[in-house]
Amino acid sequence: MPELDAFARRIDFSKLSTKQFVQLLDALDMLGKTGAGFELSTMRTETFVWIISQASTEQLDALMAKPNLRHVVFSEIFRRMSDHVRPESGTNEQVVVHWRFSGGTGDDGFDRFQTVIDKGSCKSTMIQDLDPRATLTLTPVDFLKVATGNVNATLLFVKGRVKVRGDIPFAAKFADYFDLPHP
Repeated sequence: MPELDAFARRIDFSKLSTKQFVQLLDALDMLGKTGAGFELSTMRTETFVWIISQASTEQLDALMAKPNLRHVVFSEIFRRMSDHVRPESGTNEQVVVHWRFSGGTGDDGFDRFQTVIDKGSCKSTMIQDLDPRATLTLTPVDFLKVATGNVNATLLFVKGRVKVRGDIPFAAKFADYFDLPHP
Protein backbone atom coordinates (compact mmCIF):
# COMPACT_ATOMS: atom_id res chain seq x y z
CA MET A 1 0.00 0.00 0.00
CA PRO A 2 1.50 3.37 -0.98
CA GLU A 3 2.45 5.74 1.84
CA LEU A 4 -0.50 8.08 1.27
CA ASP A 5 -2.96 5.18 1.43
CA ALA A 6 -1.44 3.91 4.69
CA PHE A 7 -1.53 7.43 6.14
CA ALA A 8 -5.17 7.98 5.14
CA ARG A 9 -6.29 4.61 6.50
CA ARG A 10 -4.93 5.50 9.95
CA ILE A 11 -7.14 8.59 10.23
CA ASP A 12 -10.39 8.37 12.16
CA PHE A 13 -12.44 10.89 10.18
CA SER A 14 -15.20 10.85 12.80
CA LYS A 15 -12.75 12.56 15.19
CA LEU A 16 -12.11 15.42 12.78
CA SER A 17 -14.25 18.52 12.84
CA THR A 18 -15.62 19.69 9.53
CA LYS A 19 -12.95 22.40 9.43
CA GLN A 20 -10.17 19.90 10.21
CA PHE A 21 -11.39 17.54 7.47
CA VAL A 22 -11.23 20.33 4.88
CA GLN A 23 -7.83 21.48 6.19
CA LEU A 24 -6.47 17.93 5.91
CA LEU A 25 -7.50 17.57 2.28
CA ASP A 26 -6.30 21.09 1.53
CA ALA A 27 -2.91 20.21 3.07
CA LEU A 28 -2.71 16.98 1.05
CA ASP A 29 -3.45 18.92 -2.13
CA MET A 30 -0.81 21.52 -1.22
CA LEU A 31 1.77 18.80 -0.45
CA GLY A 32 1.08 17.23 -3.82
CA LYS A 33 1.71 20.52 -5.58
CA THR A 34 5.05 20.95 -3.79
CA GLY A 35 6.36 17.56 -4.90
CA ALA A 36 6.34 16.06 -1.41
CA GLY A 37 5.11 12.74 -2.77
CA PHE A 38 1.62 12.93 -1.27
CA GLU A 39 -0.40 13.43 -4.43
CA LEU A 40 -4.07 12.46 -4.36
CA SER A 41 -3.61 10.99 -7.84
CA THR A 42 -1.31 8.33 -6.34
CA MET A 43 -3.90 7.24 -3.79
CA ARG A 44 -5.56 3.94 -4.61
CA THR A 45 -9.19 4.26 -5.63
CA GLU A 46 -10.18 1.92 -2.79
CA THR A 47 -8.73 4.41 -0.29
CA PHE A 48 -10.36 7.39 -2.01
CA VAL A 49 -13.73 5.61 -1.89
CA TRP A 50 -13.14 4.70 1.77
CA ILE A 51 -12.44 8.34 2.70
CA ILE A 52 -15.71 9.46 1.12
CA SER A 53 -17.56 6.68 2.97
CA GLN A 54 -16.01 7.73 6.30
CA ALA A 55 -16.68 11.45 5.91
CA SER A 56 -19.90 12.95 7.19
CA THR A 57 -22.26 14.82 4.89
CA GLU A 58 -21.26 18.02 6.72
CA GLN A 59 -17.58 17.34 6.04
CA LEU A 60 -18.25 16.65 2.36
CA ASP A 61 -20.45 19.76 2.05
CA ALA A 62 -17.65 21.89 3.52
CA LEU A 63 -15.08 20.27 1.23
CA MET A 64 -17.15 20.90 -1.89
CA ALA A 65 -17.88 24.50 -0.79
CA LYS A 66 -14.18 25.33 -1.33
CA PRO A 67 -13.79 26.02 -5.08
CA ASN A 68 -10.16 24.88 -5.30
CA LEU A 69 -10.82 21.62 -3.44
CA ARG A 70 -14.06 21.07 -5.31
CA HIS A 71 -12.09 21.22 -8.57
CA VAL A 72 -9.43 18.83 -7.21
CA VAL A 73 -12.04 16.29 -6.08
CA PHE A 74 -14.04 16.49 -9.32
CA SER A 75 -10.84 16.10 -11.34
CA GLU A 76 -9.87 13.01 -9.34
CA ILE A 77 -13.26 11.37 -9.70
CA PHE A 78 -13.51 12.00 -13.44
CA ARG A 79 -9.92 10.84 -13.98
CA ARG A 80 -10.62 7.66 -12.04
CA MET A 81 -13.73 7.00 -14.14
CA SER A 82 -11.35 6.51 -17.05
CA ASP A 83 -9.34 4.03 -14.98
CA HIS A 84 -12.41 2.01 -14.01
CA VAL A 85 -14.55 1.92 -17.14
CA ARG A 86 -15.43 -1.68 -17.98
CA PRO A 87 -13.86 -2.62 -21.32
CA GLU A 88 -16.92 -4.70 -22.14
CA SER A 89 -19.05 -1.54 -21.76
CA GLY A 90 -17.84 -0.45 -25.17
CA THR A 91 -20.67 -0.06 -27.56
CA ASN A 92 -20.70 0.58 -31.25
CA GLU A 93 -22.00 4.02 -30.55
CA GLN A 94 -20.54 6.82 -28.51
CA VAL A 95 -22.25 7.40 -25.15
CA VAL A 96 -22.27 10.96 -23.81
CA VAL A 97 -23.39 12.17 -20.38
CA HIS A 98 -23.50 15.77 -19.26
CA TRP A 99 -23.18 16.58 -15.57
CA ARG A 100 -24.47 19.71 -13.80
CA PHE A 101 -23.44 20.29 -10.19
CA SER A 102 -25.26 22.89 -8.14
CA GLY A 103 -23.40 25.62 -6.30
CA GLY A 104 -20.78 25.91 -9.01
CA THR A 105 -18.77 28.78 -10.35
CA GLY A 106 -20.38 28.89 -13.80
CA ASP A 107 -22.48 31.85 -14.90
CA ASP A 108 -25.62 29.85 -14.15
CA GLY A 109 -24.41 28.58 -10.75
CA PHE A 110 -23.42 25.13 -12.00
CA ASP A 111 -20.16 23.31 -12.60
CA ARG A 112 -20.44 21.29 -15.81
CA PHE A 113 -18.64 18.22 -17.08
CA GLN A 114 -19.01 15.84 -19.99
CA THR A 115 -18.22 12.13 -19.92
CA VAL A 116 -17.80 10.22 -23.17
CA ILE A 117 -17.57 6.43 -23.37
CA ASP A 118 -16.51 5.16 -26.75
CA LYS A 119 -15.35 1.62 -27.56
CA GLY A 120 -14.55 0.80 -23.94
CA SER A 121 -12.63 3.96 -23.14
CA CYS A 122 -13.81 6.90 -21.08
CA LYS A 123 -12.88 10.56 -21.14
CA SER A 124 -14.30 13.42 -19.12
CA THR A 125 -13.81 17.13 -19.68
CA MET A 126 -15.28 20.43 -18.56
CA ILE A 127 -16.25 21.17 -22.16
CA GLN A 128 -19.73 20.08 -23.17
CA ASP A 129 -19.43 19.96 -26.94
CA LEU A 130 -21.36 16.78 -27.79
CA ASP A 131 -25.07 15.96 -27.65
CA PRO A 132 -25.73 13.98 -24.47
CA ARG A 133 -27.83 10.88 -24.13
CA ALA A 134 -28.63 12.14 -20.65
CA THR A 135 -27.94 15.20 -18.51
CA LEU A 136 -27.76 14.65 -14.77
CA THR A 137 -28.17 17.49 -12.28
CA LEU A 138 -27.29 16.91 -8.64
CA THR A 139 -25.40 18.32 -5.69
CA PRO A 140 -21.66 17.77 -5.53
CA VAL A 141 -22.00 15.70 -2.33
CA ASP A 142 -24.63 13.43 -3.85
CA PHE A 143 -22.31 12.95 -6.84
CA LEU A 144 -19.42 12.04 -4.53
CA LYS A 145 -21.57 9.46 -2.80
CA VAL A 146 -22.92 7.98 -6.05
CA ALA A 147 -19.53 7.94 -7.79
CA THR A 148 -17.96 6.10 -4.88
CA GLY A 149 -20.77 3.61 -4.39
CA ASN A 150 -21.87 5.07 -1.07
CA VAL A 151 -25.42 5.70 -2.23
CA ASN A 152 -27.62 4.36 -5.01
CA ALA A 153 -28.35 6.85 -7.81
CA THR A 154 -31.81 5.35 -8.39
CA LEU A 155 -32.72 6.02 -4.76
CA LEU A 156 -31.63 9.65 -5.12
CA PHE A 157 -33.64 9.92 -8.33
CA VAL A 158 -36.76 8.59 -6.61
CA LYS A 159 -36.23 11.12 -3.80
CA GLY A 160 -35.93 13.91 -6.39
CA ARG A 161 -32.27 14.60 -5.60
CA VAL A 162 -31.03 13.65 -9.07
CA LYS A 163 -32.70 15.24 -12.04
CA VAL A 164 -32.35 13.56 -15.41
CA ARG A 165 -33.01 15.13 -18.78
CA GLY A 166 -32.93 12.63 -21.62
CA ASP A 167 -32.77 8.83 -21.47
CA ILE A 168 -33.79 7.98 -17.89
CA PRO A 169 -33.30 4.17 -18.14
CA PHE A 170 -29.80 4.73 -19.54
CA ALA A 171 -28.97 7.19 -16.74
CA ALA A 172 -30.20 4.69 -14.14
CA LYS A 173 -27.75 2.08 -15.45
CA PHE A 174 -24.83 4.41 -16.16
CA ALA A 175 -22.90 3.20 -13.09
CA ASP A 176 -22.88 -0.28 -14.67
CA TYR A 177 -20.34 1.03 -17.18
CA PHE A 178 -17.78 1.14 -14.36
CA ASP A 179 -16.07 -1.31 -12.05
CA LEU A 180 -15.55 0.82 -8.96
CA PRO A 181 -14.50 -0.51 -5.58
CA HIS A 182 -17.05 -0.29 -2.82
CA PRO A 183 -16.41 1.26 0.57
